[in-house]
Formats: sequence, C-alpha cells, structure tokens
Amino acid sequence: MLRISRRSSTQSGHVTLWVRQISRLSDSHENQFVADVASLSLGFAAVVKRMFPATSISQERVDPPYTSLPLNLTAATEAVPSGRGIESVAKPSILNVKPSYPQPHNASSTQSLDLTASQIVMKDPKSFPTRASAPQLSPQPPKPDAALTPASVPSSRVSRLFQYSSLAFGVGLGAISEGIKRSTNFSGDPSPSTSLVLSQNNIERIVKRLSRMRGAALKLGQMLSIQDSHMLPKEFEDILLRVQNAANYMPDSQLMKVMNTELGPNWQTTKFASFETTPFAAASIGQVHYATLPPTATSSIPTPVAVKVQYPGVAKSIDSDISYLRTLSLMSSILPRGMYLDNTLRVARMELGWECDYVREAASMSRMRELVDGMRGVYVPRVFGDVSTGRVLACEFVEGVAIGSVDHLEQRKRDEIGARMLKLCLEQLFTFRFMQTDPNWSNFLYNERTDTIHLLDFGAAREFPATFTDPYLRLLKAASKRDRDAAIEYSEKLGFLTGLESETMLNAHLNSLFLLASPFDPERKGVPFDFANQSITHSVRADIPVMLRERLTPPPDESYSLHRSLSGSFLLCSRIGARVDCATLFEEYASRV
Repeated sequence: MLRISRRSSTQSGHVTLWVRQISRLSDSHENQFVADVASLSLGFAAVVKRMFPATSISQERVDPPYTSLPLNLTAATEAVPSGRGIESVAKPSILNVKPSYPQPHNASSTQSLDLTASQIVMKDPKSFPTRASAPQLSPQPPKPDAALTPASVPSSRVSRLFQYSSLAFGVGLGAISEGIKRSTNFSGDPSPSTSLVLSQNNIERIVKRLSRMRGAALKLGQMLSIQDSHMLPKEFEDILLRVQNAANYMPDSQLMKVMNTELGPNWQTTKFASFETTPFAAASIGQVHYATLPPTATSSIPTPVAVKVQYPGVAKSIDSDISYLRTLSLMSSILPRGMYLDNTLRVARMELGWECDYVREAASMSRMRELVDGMRGVYVPRVFGDVSTGRVLACEFVEGVAIGSVDHLEQRKRDEIGARMLKLCLEQLFTFRFMQTDPNWSNFLYNERTDTIHLLDFGAAREFPATFTDPYLRLLKAASKRDRDAAIEYSEKLGFLTGLESETMLNAHLNSLFLLASPFDPERKGVPFDFANQSITHSVRADIPVMLRERLTPPPDESYSLHRSLSGSFLLCSRIGARVDCATLFEEYASRV
C-alpha cells in the first residue's frame, strides 16, 4: 500500500485518512491496486494543496435529502426522444430485504425462460372493455438515435480494473494540473472556486470513461440524480446527467458473441424473422433492438418485438465496480457523511443484481401485466419467453413518446395523465404492494392515439411487505393532517428517526414531512393541486442543513426505491404542469387505516 504523508501538514492528515479508508474497500488485489493508484494521486494533490493554498480539492455541498420523506418536486430529468420497447434510453434510475416474488434466478443460465402460462400468455386485451387496447404495431423499425455510437464495453474483470485504475490516476494528475493552472492564472475553468478534482477537464475525463463502462456507474447516477438538482453540487450533477445520456452501444462483433452464447449460433434464422443489429436505444445495463418474430398459426405476419441485450461483464463485475466507484467518491470528497455512502452503495449493489437477471425481470413484467389488467389507459407489454434468457429479454414492441414529453397537450389531458400516474403509483404501493420503482420517464411511453400509458423496464420491480406499507400509509396520513405525535411515532417505527433526535432535528424532520405531504391534505379535497406552481421544494430546502447535520441514522432500505418512485410521479406532474386533486385520490387509501 502506497502512503504519502507529511505529519506537519493538516492536509496530509486528511490524505492519510483517505488512504486508510480506501485500503479498507476490499482485500482483493484488484481493489488494492486501485487504492494504490488513488493514494499516489491524492498524495500529489496534497502537495499541490500546500503549494497553492488558494485552491481547494473539495468544496462545501448540500446532501440530497434522503432524510425524512424526500419527495423532491423540481429535480431536472432530461427529456428524451420517442421510445418504443423495453427500455428506451439511458436512465437519469434495493434493499436488504429479499423480495418474496419473483424468486431470484441464476442469470448466467442461457436456457430460454420456463415461465408458467399465466405469467407469459395473457388474456386477449380485447376481452377487457375497460383495459387499454393492445397497441396497433407497425412492422417498420424505429430509427436509431443519431447520437448512438459503437464502443466496445469492457467485459472482463481485468479490463474493467484497468479502466477504473486509469480513471483514478488520470483524475489525480488532472487535479495537480488544475492546481498549477489556477495558481498561475492560466486555468480555463470558468469556475475557479470549484473543486480541483472536479475541474472541467476531469469532468470530461470521468464522463468519457464511465460512459463506456456502463453498469454500476450509471445505476449510482440514477439513484442520486432523481434528487432536486439544487441538492447536488453542480459539477456532480453535470457528470450524472451526461453519463446517463451517453449513447454508446456494443459493436456488431460483441453483440453477435453475446447473442450466440444466449440463443445459439443460428439465432438469426431460427428465432427471428428480422433483427436490426443497430439498437434504437442504449441504457445502463443493456441496449434495445427492434426485431420481428416469424409468423405463427395465429398471426400471418411477423410480430414486432423489442429485444433488450445485456452488456457483457456487467453482472459479474457488480461488486468490483461498486468498490471502484467508492474509491473515486472518496477521492473527490463529493458526497458528504450525511449521504451515508456505504448504505447507498450497498442498496445499489443489490438493485444492480436484480436488474442483471432478465428472468426475474420477465416474471416481474408478467406479474404487473396481470395486476394492471382492467386499469383504464395502462398497458404492460407481453413477454416472449421462447426468445428470452437470463441475458436477453424480448417483449412486444409498443409505440409512444416518453411521458415527460406530453407538455404540448391541452391542460385537461395533462391533468388526466398526471392523475393517472399518481393513481398508478399509489395503487402499486398500497394495493399491489408490488412496484415498478424506476421513475425514468422513458419507462412510461404515452400513445396519444390510443390514450395509453405503456409501462416498461421492470428490472428493479420489487415487493413491499405489509409491515412496511401499512405504517408508511399511516405516516403519510398523519403528515397530511399535520398530526405531530402520530408522525413521530410512525417515523420511528419505519426507521426514519431513532427516538434520540434533538428538538431541532425533530422540528426540521416534521416540517419537511408536512410540506411534502401537503398535496394530500384532506382539507384540499376537491381542489386540484397545481404542480406547475408548487413551492414545496424551496420551502423544504431551508431545513436540509439541519437534517444533514443532526440526523442519526440512514433511511430504511425500502425508502430508496419507494421514494424514487413517488418522487418520479410528483416530478412528472410538475414537468407537464398537471393540476391533480391529490387529496381525493389519497382518500381511498387513507381510509384503509
């Protein structure tokens, strides 16, 4: 282990502490090598810090409000092009509780899905007059995003180790270079007061490398970026947004290797009538292709499908990738103690494991298809199990635009869409207790012609136990009524509070909770809540420094995915300027407890 320290230097003391923290990441040789590289880079940066005291390697920042009930309403989520299929773009996108359904599956299996008929073959949608009609599919393939570019995804542990190690070393040298430039007034950074580590050149370096790595880097970005854009440092927000929107995909040679392994060497002729080798979308775990299935006895024409193909090496590299990302986070000091980084990474590791198991996702998708059967204007595409494996997932091709792009519609229609999405969210949580927890707007495609919302991407779908949802419903009900005692009681039962908090912390927690639940205030029944003109986030922001400073425990594991989904629904309503009678919607559920 390399160590660089000067006992007479306070900055060096911090570097030594960082090095010791990094050295505890893992006992593996791989992570030790990354730690050595990071240590050397940080040591150089410490020397620069002493030479150029006017510059800074870290900066003050505000932690995303994972405290209390973080339903932030103004986070920026990038509008995306039209999407059609399982997962249409890179995501903005858990727990230590094993879901009871569906059971985990060995994702390394290359056998086709062997799901029950009730999971895969659903009733004809036409037999349900209140259900959204099955989409009228066009055999014409969608046009690939012009920004898509081929780039081989590092698939082996050694190649991924090299990528992360090179990034760590490059970021360290970049910090040194930036320190010298700033001290001599030659810096091209328009914001010289910002972090040396997160200089503009280093941001470019990080974005380029992580965009190629995919997997864990994008998942961590998904978990953090759903927060209010004002809660994260601007540099970090820029990295997350750009990495998520990066459009790299596997070159044909790598794609063919994956497909041959999963579906056999003759898959193009035995499994499909046609298959577009250039994907029309790229995401964090895989890329999506347009294809058609051969005609059958019940269909005289080829059936259009969306085929999601997982990037090689992502599933096997989850643990090492998470450790490398932790190292980089420690290097930049961008995430403060209040973020509970280890807890966040542990949850991300678990959810990544779920998302890499396409058999689990197929079962979740089929289950949700049955659950929403009969809901007006909501549709889940059918899974085709005979052309799906643990690394390949095929579902019917559906058309629509990302739901965040419907702000051009008339106010009445936008209000209706917002109400439908909030209703769906509450129904999943408090009735189904099974939820699609990825709120990326591209996972909800709206077809204006059929007035249908298509639900996609069930990799992170999970079941919530009644022992969590019941007290959570009581907490939300108490908060909507501003019942202080009940809110404290259920906050402690759920694990948001320990019971040992100071009065200052309690007041900040309750104030933010009451504000966030205010759309459900029973006294507002019959009065639509105007999401376009809400000021909740601005009001809550005043309490964040107190909660960051005085909170005593990280939030419960369930809250990461739950709040991401609830936040996504609120953010969507804000994005499209919907006016929704939230109190009347919530009354149905509040009356159950």
